[in-house]
Amino acid sequence: MKGNGLSYRESGVDIDSANAAKQDMKRIMKTDDPRVLNTPGAFASLFEASFPGLREPVLVLKTEEPGTKQKLAVENKRYTSICYDMVNHLINDIAVMGATPLAVQDAIICGKLEPEVVTEMVRAMAQACRDQGCTLTGGETSEQPGVIPAGTYILTSSIVGVVDRLKVIDGSRIANGDTVLAVASNGLHTNGYSLARRLLVESPSIAGETVGGESFLEAILKPHTCYFGGLRDIFDLPELHGMAHITGGGIAENLDRVLPAGLDAAVDLSRIRIPPVFEMIRRAGSVPDSDMLRTFNMGVGLCIVADPSGLSPIQGRLQAKGFLCYPVGEIVPGTRRVTFRGNLTWKDAKR
Repeated sequence: MKGNGLSYRESGVDIDSANAAKQDMKRIMKTDDPRVLNTPGAFASLFEASFPGLREPVLVLKTEEPGTKQKLAVENKRYTSICYDMVNHLINDIAVMGATPLAVQDAIICGKLEPEVVTEMVRAMAQACRDQGCTLTGGETSEQPGVIPAGTYILTSSIVGVVDRLKVIDGSRIANGDTVLAVASNGLHTNGYSLARRLLVESPSIAGETVGGESFLEAILKPHTCYFGGLRDIFDLPELHGMAHITGGGIAENLDRVLPAGLDAAVDLSRIRIPPVFEMIRRAGSVPDSDMLRTFNMGVGLCIVADPSGLSPIQGRLQAKGFLCYPVGEIVPGTRRVTFRGNLTWKDAKR
């Protein structure tokens, strides 16, 4: 070892810069939520476990990351967008069980901490939480030079929510004859990006092509829709029997997760309203319909299973909050599978 030896800064980590960024994060994450008992910077976050009005409060926990979409978002400097993706996905996953989100913890892992990027991410996550009535209480920022390339960010987060045990929505009340409703997505949400990115590599010009009044790149980088604002208005309806967040695996591999023994969900593909971005992906990549269905949500961000007598209030309340909701199938005797009938209806009839 020569001279004055090595320093942490020379090894790739600037503690002073990181500390300055963390001070900005503390300011950004400041909350008026009285349940948060300390401020970011403590060794752990304190959240008061008091749930007035709930007879048997059950905590609902989930961890999520925004998949390979984050690579595309970071390459295009869409830091705010990808953070909304992550938080909204998390909240949807617990909301379909009837839970109200309470607090989110995040982790930002990078090869080189860029203060302006990290503070934008924290600001976006904090606001995404506030938009849904919960709080970003803290997290971890880890700079790992030599392990992760500079300019690369890996995001993950965890959420805690709460639901009264008697009001958990787990699909156990789903019955023969129930209706399956689709709640519209705004596009890909956070799934299918390995295929979408491959398409961009093989056909770079598609990024600027127009689809639905915007560029293909804009269309696939829209943040994941959060449905909690509408779902909380239907939690109290006894006709609501089950919900499924449609993510990786599509309708078939998510809706089946809430089906009771002895029942199938029969979905009519011809009734699904497919956003134009999926039409472009199918055409440009010559993707078979079977792969489209298993890779993407196809315009169905959420499935709701309900007694037919409750369709009017469910659809009315959701649509009053801006969420398009319509029937696509029904529950029939079976073996806990999602079955398809009919065919996807493509406006582009060339294939």
